[in-house]
Amino acid sequence: MAGEGPKLLWNPENVKDVAESIGINLTEEPLRVLTQDVEYRIGQVVVEALRFMRAANRTTLTVQDVSQALRVLDVEPLYGYDSTRPLRYGEASIGPGQPLFYIEDEEVDFEKVINAPLPKVPRDMSFTAHWLAIDGVQPSIPQNPTTGETSSKDLLPKGPGANPAVAALAGNDNVAFRPAVKHVISKELILYFDKVQAAILDDDPDEEKTRLRSAALDSVRSDPGLHQLVPYFVSFINNQVTHRLDDLFVLRQMMELTGAILENPSIFLDPYASSLAAPVLTCLMARKLGGSESSLEGTDALKDQYRLREVAASLLGTIARKYSKTNALLRPKLTRTCLKFFLDPSKSPAVLYGAISGLAAAGGPEAVRILVLPNLRMFDEGILTPLREKGEASHFEYEALVGGIMKAIETLVEGILLPNVADMDELDREGQLVIEFLGRTIGERVARLGNQHLNRGILEVRHLDDEAEDRFKTGTGARSQAFGTPQAFGVREEVESGLPSSGASTQTMGRTPQYE
Repeated sequence: MAGEGPKLLWNPENVKDVAESIGINLTEEPLRVLTQDVEYRIGQVVVEALRFMRAANRTTLTVQDVSQALRVLDVEPLYGYDSTRPLRYGEASIGPGQPLFYIEDEEVDFEKVINAPLPKVPRDMSFTAHWLAIDGVQPSIPQNPTTGETSSKDLLPKGPGANPAVAALAGNDNVAFRPAVKHVISKELILYFDKVQAAILDDDPDEEKTRLRSAALDSVRSDPGLHQLVPYFVSFINNQVTHRLDDLFVLRQMMELTGAILENPSIFLDPYASSLAAPVLTCLMARKLGGSESSLEGTDALKDQYRLREVAASLLGTIARKYSKTNALLRPKLTRTCLKFFLDPSKSPAVLYGAISGLAAAGGPEAVRILVLPNLRMFDEGILTPLREKGEASHFEYEALVGGIMKAIETLVEGILLPNVADMDELDREGQLVIEFLGRTIGERVARLGNQHLNRGILEVRHLDDEAEDRFKTGTGARSQAFGTPQAFGVREEVESGLPSSGASTQTMGRTPQYE
């Protein structure tokens, strides 16, 4: 009995039948050895197929699993077509006790086969590339889902608390809930982000700490591998500016970090332009920057606050210039926001200074011509004159606000190319007209500059504004369509700002419509 070997699970008669079909007669010993080998090979294929089944998290073995197993074992694959319907076996008798099983073929009408269209020629296997999304928008190409499929999926409930019955009624048989994809970044980037945060927020005046702060900002400014950290930096800046308005050091560091991110040529910031503009607008036009300790320092604290607003205005101009091509609504939105605060007489001088600085930086000379110049006379009467009459207590704020307006007006010279005539009488006459148009406070300072290019540019705005006013009064033209009005720059729309609302509606001055 020991010489018989292990009991075979595979029937040797199957091997014998195959051998006889090709004209080979096997004796008992070769038949047993060959049957053992067949049994081993089949078991090897089954084991490999089960691995593919478990890798796919299935409990049913499929034909594809067996095909993959044959490919892994370097065995010639099975030829033919897979079928989704179960095979039907028929039984026929070829003699007493000798049944023959066969697969029943479906009967097909010969006429239908002849008249049926030929199947498409299968394409050769190849690899191609296509865009899944461009700037967050999925292009309409054959490789991507159609709009109808996407919209139907958007209407279905999602999340762990959604009712699966609704999705089942919609025709989705295989309803599966998956958790939100977690943004995975390397440990090195996480460590880098933590180190940059710690270095930037460290207000120790020690020379070594100062050097670390500068090194951290220089790294953000030049490192080409920080794109994965951009949303984290944007969120960090927004949170710090929102919750640390009483700390000028933190606000200044956040503006420096924003500038470093904007200067990095390797980072694609177009989708984050509006998110970066929100904290910049907050530092530019917040009602109060710095806490009670800073207020005790008097003029020095005010100077630090105004310097911070200047930095924020410069960053706002950078954002408007760099990303207005890809975001057509960005520059008008920033300009409208600054104009709304500039024409609000209830705002403090510091907020007005930030508004005029941001308006000139974001909108450029054209915004100053269209939005600022026609409103300066009423601004002088309603804000500058009462502020000057307060005396020494508001002298610094008054001079800073006037200086900000003058700085914005001086940007007009770059875009005005007129011949310079050294005629003092002509300068005096133009100076008087400028004073009448801009108001005494700003007009006198502009006239003292003696810049005929600037004077004539301002008077050109006055001339166009007067013509538009006459057309409006006579009913021959719409005031909102005239050059030199805020409406011509698109300020009729609702102002969207990253700043918190004051909670009370204020009446704006000048020639702009009332804001709600």
